[in-house]
Amino acid sequence: MNEISPQQLLTQIRSMNAELQSPLPGTVNVPEQSGFGELFKDAIHQVNDTQMAATGMKREFETGTSDASLAEVMIASQKADLSFRAMTEVRNKLVNAYQEIMNMPV
Repeated sequence: MNEISPQQLLTQIRSMNAELQSPLPGTVNVPEQSGFGELFKDAIHQVNDTQMAATGMKREFETGTSDASLAEVMIASQKADLSFRAMTEVRNKLVNAYQEIMNMPV
């Protein structure tokens, strides 16, 4: 049988590790992804932007300074409401998950 010495095995592991660490040819370096907190913050800002846009459309429609129809204003308002409700549900799920984790015995 062909036995491998511990030194040869260690050398092979190190060379495989080096291959895994080096980028593949033809791949593009992707910047580090932001964390969950940053993702959630961006989602909150998007919901806020949607609500601000809908409020602006309502105000412009009421004052007559917009060419938007009533249907467009109502759709924007409903989108803002739906996005806010979805964000609230996600927040509630996160709070519940946090509470469950905190109540787990260690």
